[in-house]
Amino acid sequence: MATPSWTRCHIISLADFTPDEYDTVLQTAASFREVLSRRMKKVPTLQGQVVANLFFEPSTRTRSSFELAAKRLSADTLNFAASSSSLTKGETILDTAKTYLAMGTDLMVIRHRDAGVPQAIADEMDRLASNVGVLNAGDGQHEHPSQALLDLFTICSLLDPERPRLELLKGKKIAIVGDILHSRVARSNIWSLTAIAGMELHLASSPTLLPQEFADFGVGRSGQLQLHWQVEPALENADFVMTLRLQKERMSQHLLPSLREYHQRYGITRDRLQACNRGVKVLHPGPANRGVEISSDLMDDPEFSLISQQVTSGVAVRMALLYLMGGGKA
Repeated sequence: MATPSWTRCHIISLADFTPDEYDTVLQTAASFREVLSRRMKKVPTLQGQVVANLFFEPSTRTRSSFELAAKRLSADTLNFAASSSSLTKGETILDTAKTYLAMGTDLMVIRHRDAGVPQAIADEMDRLASNVGVLNAGDGQHEHPSQALLDLFTICSLLDPERPRLELLKGKKIAIVGDILHSRVARSNIWSLTAIAGMELHLASSPTLLPQEFADFGVGRSGQLQLHWQVEPALENADFVMTLRLQKERMSQHLLPSLREYHQRYGITRDRLQACNRGVKVLHPGPANRGVEISSDLMDDPEFSLISQQVTSGVAVRMALLYLMGGGKA
């Protein structure tokens, strides 16, 4: 596989991603999806390189997906767990990162509950002229770039399995419903889904979970962004609906009357999907609260749900990101 034009050493945010960079990720992921369909699912692209998964926050899907992606690229992996690390003895996060650097790490995948930690580690790696790439796997209420990219890949692959690309979003309406205030996934998806003109992105939730300042995310973007405090206008004629988990662990105050009332007003069900376009598909980044943000039967219905495809797409997309960031050093 020829290395496409790629100049980023780090992937911290999608705010300044260009359409060409999105297409590069999508096309590279499509190539790796083909690799994953073979009997022999490994390629030697990153053989001899070390990928360190530094997860300071619990994760199932993202951590496992990055670990599998690295192994499919023949990289050596180091997995960090905060609860059993020297952080419990007072070591700083930057000293932990420098320890992994001293072990010969080439790429660091960082997840942390506080926004800005991946950027701080990337800045330290640059200060040390280490040539180590840092990939943000989710930081606080900031961003989750790889999740938004796999969501984009899932949607574009459905529209054109052979050649997923950003321009396929033209003329499409996508609704994001749920706890947008606390969602790093929503923030990254806003950047990626509004990167092309001719598409509509609609955000819907209660006023406490969708403050008016989210309208600022749409300023200067190519795609159209609209906010709704009722779910019905967002779902009307939508082609794709993404529902988000209520992040109760991040809520520092009482923002909802009850989970039951939230489901009645904003939960995605078969009845609510009748307002959407025929053939509408539903996404969820997981983990999901069944019966709260989405009905359980809808999650498991392959006629509507793309949730399992999102998980599968995650490995191919993360292979693409690791390849693009590390391929030039192979």
